[in-house]
Amino acid sequence: MDPASPPADMADTPPSTTAAQTFASSLSRYTHQPASPLKRKPSPSSPAPTSKRQTRLSFASSSILKTTTPNPTPPSIPPSTRSPPIKNNLTDSLAPHLLLLFIGVNPGLLTASTGHAYAHPSNLYWKLMHASGLTNRRLAPAEDHDLPRLYQYGHTNIVARPTRDASMLGNGELDAGVEVLEEKCRRWRPEAVVLVGKGIWEAVFRVWRGRGLGRGEFGYGWQRERMGRVRGKGKGEGKGEEGWEGARIFVATTTSGLAAGMSWEEKLDVWKELAGWVGERRRARVREGGEVGEEVDVEKLRGEDWEGNEIEGGKEEKKGEEKEEVKDEEREGGNEEEEE
Repeated sequence: MDPASPPADMADTPPSTTAAQTFASSLSRYTHQPASPLKRKPSPSSPAPTSKRQTRLSFASSSILKTTTPNPTPPSIPPSTRSPPIKNNLTDSLAPHLLLLFIGVNPGLLTASTGHAYAHPSNLYWKLMHASGLTNRRLAPAEDHDLPRLYQYGHTNIVARPTRDASMLGNGELDAGVEVLEEKCRRWRPEAVVLVGKGIWEAVFRVWRGRGLGRGEFGYGWQRERMGRVRGKGKGEGKGEEGWEGARIFVATTTSGLAAGMSWEEKLDVWKELAGWVGERRRARVREGGEVGEEVDVEKLRGEDWEGNEIEGGKEEKKGEEKEEVKDEEREGGNEEEEE
């Protein structure tokens, strides 16, 4: 065999073809083949790089969440340290056919604890009663239950629950007390009720009218409505309760020492208007043989005309009675015109 000739098994294979296949096979491992975007998955072992700014924002967000998240289980107050409910020792002072029934909002803390109406020293109730002429001396809160006997006055409240301030009451409590007041009026039948504060009249108006007071609808003093009216049964309807026109309504100023919307003089003027009506009704009761109260000077009332002026002799007294009749007619006519 010639040494320069190729082996017998390689004689039929072209050298160039074998070398090309070998070289292509060696390059196939380095060929770049991009994967489809839908099939690409991040490698769990190689997380995406995070910038310093992203790291700071992430740390700040986690800090905010930690500081603002409320404690799901706040510490409870031991039962021994909770404030006990306030006991109300105040009771109503009522009697049949009173001249006036004063209606307050609700008892204050001192009033509830002592059991006497308007007991706080800053409250102006007893001071206004005396200064206006409704009482002939300044009474003490401890004398509140003597009012029916001394002056034919009584007192109650629209809400019985004691609070530090009347603003702590909700409209629901006030509205619920309106029917209670009407029932008390039907039972005891006072000549007039005195709402000590505009807020009480707002509750009564809201329940009766189904809305709040509008602009220009309120003024202190006498109101057109009456409280506790009873409709009597007519003929043929059997025996029933006798009808009653209801108690007149007078809205007085609040006597709370926390209220500073009106001056002392302005409040006193309103209460003096009420005292003027009381003097007129007392004189009428004396003539009719009715009760006016133990501390009311009956002899002085008998010696005054319908305006409270002293009179001399029967002639002047008769003249005063004629004036009374004229004034009654004028007043009744004025009420009818207002109601129309």
